Amino acid sequence: MALSSDPVALALDIGGTKLAAALVGSDGAVLARRTAPTPAGDAETVWAALAAPVVELLDLATAGGRELLGAGIASAAPMDRRTGVISPVNIPGWRGFPITARVGELLPGLPVRLGGDALCMALAEYHHGTGRGSGCLLGMVVSTGIGGGFVLDGRPLFGVTGNAGHVGHFVIDPTGPPCGCGANGCAEAVASGPSMVRWALEQGWRPLGGTADGIALAAAARAGEAVALAAFRRSGEAVARVVTVAAALCEIDRVVIGGGVAQAWDLLEPAVLEPLADHPGLDFMRRVEVRPATLGIDSGLIGAAALLVGDRVPSLPVGI
Repeated sequence: MALSSDPVALALDIGGTKLAAALVGSDGAVLARRTAPTPAGDAETVWAALAAPVVELLDLATAGGRELLGAGIASAAPMDRRTGVISPVNIPGWRGFPITARVGELLPGLPVRLGGDALCMALAEYHHGTGRGSGCLLGMVVSTGIGGGFVLDGRPLFGVTGNAGHVGHFVIDPTGPPCGCGANGCAEAVASGPSMVRWALEQGWRPLGGTADGIALAAAARAGEAVALAAFRRSGEAVARVVTVAAALCEIDRVVIGGGVAQAWDLLEPAVLEPLADHPGLDFMRRVEVRPATLGIDSGLIGAAALLVGDRVPSLPVGI
């Protein structure tokens, strides 16, 4: 691929299924992309699968005469931004893995910045997607789990260790179903895709063809099946409660929702907006807009690159 002379960022998106790397321009355009399956195995096995496409992209940038701004990393949690260490739940081989140090070895002298995957999605939508024009934004990923990230007055909210924005673990019903985090009634235990399917099966729903997943549940809801429709209403109610709490806490003016469940936006949107109209009692909470994400699978990469924008986000140590 021919590249122009404009500066680029190296962006990494680390997930349990896929490792993605890209060169991203200042306008959010993904100029070159490489992906690899996330391997099973120890820390070095996983690192080798990520390092190979990174080196390939760095060589491509050099051959194209591109100035490299540094690296931005979007990763599943938990993490500690103070030390640049990650321990993604869905990558067993990486526990306490020094990701910024290892990436920094490939980019000597350049900044390396780390953020949660949902926060990077929020940053991408804030700068380049349906979050443009908002003042304070919540980005939500409603998929196999529920993640979130806040961009407040243009600044990403990291928290002390980089784990802020875990809105999926807002407890919306203390008597509700158990969550993988150990609590009961978290939004994730109600509104995530697997939680929706599990609840629907418990209520007697049976998918045509025998495949019980979110796609089948959405198809059943569109066909008017009562239990499937109720599953979306139940999920939408949980998401609406999250939005209400977030609005009261941070005075957000927009929520952008992405992820697998949000692919059924025709079902999820009314399920969220109807209860949301009844929840908030204060004017500033009622002004929240809810919109679908638009950047798709590239949002993590685009948001990782956005971590390098400006000098508001402190760089991380790369020599630990």
